[in-house]
Amino acid sequence: MALKYTNDHECIHVEGDVAWVGITKYAQEALGDLVYVELPEIGKKAEKGKSVAVVESVKTAAEVYSPVDGEVIAANDAMPGDLELISKPVTQGGWIAKIRMSNPAQLSGLMDEGDYQSFLKSLD
Repeated sequence: MALKYTNDHECIHVEGDVAWVGITKYAQEALGDLVYVELPEIGKKAEKGKSVAVVESVKTAAEVYSPVDGEVIAANDAMPGDLELISKPVTQGGWIAKIRMSNPAQLSGLMDEGDYQSFLKSLD
């Protein structure tokens, strides 16, 4: 499945019933130099639109929102020690959390690449 995107600049890769959640290039550039990533706890209940992680930069702190309901089954433990990972695609180490979805139908409300690019243009 191709990547999906949220209005809050999360990107999602789906394998089976698991959503790999990261942030978009747009969000990375808006944040600037990262100083800290607060990962979610394994087993945490994820709710669509609710915070699952926090990314802090020299400029600000930003919450990472879950794009779907489910349970956090993995957190990228390598990321706090290597903040550059967040700039990689979610399928190449840039994921923050993996969430086992309880309602995969929620994916239909997310944007595909073309829709997300149009959304970004509307922000300018």
